[in-house]
Amino acid sequence: MRHDGIQFHNVGDVRSLEGRDGKLLQRVPEAVRTELNDGAQSRMRRPAGVELRFVPDGSATVTLSMIPDENAEESTVRVFWGPIQGSTAVVDSEPTEIEISMPEKLADLEPSAVEDLAFDPRVCRIQLSGEHRSGPIAYHGLEGDVRSPREDELPDRRYLAYGTSITEGAAPLAEHLTYVSQTARRLDADPINLGSCGTAYCDAAMADHIAERDDWDIATLAISVNMVGTFDPAEFHARAERMVDRVASANPEKPVVAITVFPHSRDVCRSNGETERCERFREELREVVAETPHENVSLLEGADLLPTIGGLTTDLVHPGDDAMITIGESLAAELEPLLED
Repeated sequence: MRHDGIQFHNVGDVRSLEGRDGKLLQRVPEAVRTELNDGAQSRMRRPAGVELRFVPDGSATVTLSMIPDENAEESTVRVFWGPIQGSTAVVDSEPTEIEISMPEKLADLEPSAVEDLAFDPRVCRIQLSGEHRSGPIAYHGLEGDVRSPREDELPDRRYLAYGTSITEGAAPLAEHLTYVSQTARRLDADPINLGSCGTAYCDAAMADHIAERDDWDIATLAISVNMVGTFDPAEFHARAERMVDRVASANPEKPVVAITVFPHSRDVCRSNGETERCERFREELREVVAETPHENVSLLEGADLLPTIGGLTTDLVHPGDDAMITIGESLAAELEPLLED
């Protein structure tokens, strides 16, 4: 989506707000969002993986505000220049001006220093915070002379990820530390984050949405710790099968990778008593992949991507920074050969 010379990355719709200035940025079109389960409808208005991208000619000012909720009263946004990490700004409920100008040293780079980079350092990337680090974000406008990035200034691969709060990025300190971003960086790919905290139920509307998009080259479907204890194994199987089939059949030339539930508290806590139940759900997903007629579908085990609980946060569910990096390294190594085939 492009507006005001900005590419709104990972934004599926821009909506007016009742009684409030600015335009709400949400990750899927409104017609998709309203067909999701109630919790996912809310999650798609959290800006996980959303970036405002442009190439400025001189200085520019972007104005944003955050809609406070029970999780956050303010949000930290991070400015990257291509792959180069830059400044931060705090956005709260009042419109906040973010001043942008290219750092002097980046304007003086030798051409040879940037030729192998997936992102051109001239591209300003204002990364919004997702998950519980932010509420919904409203865009109020831009002042200055900017243009949208050209295709040759962006990665030529796109990696789409669907999953739970682990995918949306619950626990790492910032967006660039989610496993989605870490995987994409190692693949020289552009990340598309459709993680849905607590609500990744393989809704038919989400399956259709992913299937009908034409802007991704490889997709992972991390299915789904949210469904353990919420659905019985048969319903889980049916929902997972529907999503895998819908996405893979509509995109026969693109790899679709299902990921079993990552190791977490049910697997390791003595008093939990749910290890067998969790393993049953993993087995159901294995069966879905084994039985699919689609040759572009494959399976990865969450336990292979994150072999130990080291790096999890203390809830023993959500990966912290170190565990996210581990998943990103492991997942990128598995996906790279699929992209090269």
